[in-house]
Amino acid sequence: MIFTKIWRYAQRIYQRSDRFLHLLVGMPSYDKYLEHMRIHHPDEIPKTQREFFKEAMEKKYGSGRAKC
Repeated sequence: MIFTKIWRYAQRIYQRSDRFLHLLVGMPSYDKYLEHMRIHHPDEIPKTQREFFKEAMEKKYGSGRAKC
């Protein structure tokens, strides 16, 4: 019983810290994206988490190598 409470508490801390860390480094939230898609674009299939973060990284840093 006590282990279950500790485990749930640890999970909540991790989930909150994950969101915080993403905001801290400028990464968008996949959960927020899914919520947006569900509310505003219910007929469209949302991107996978991998596709979402790949696109976010490309927007932030550009795709491919920079040329000197």
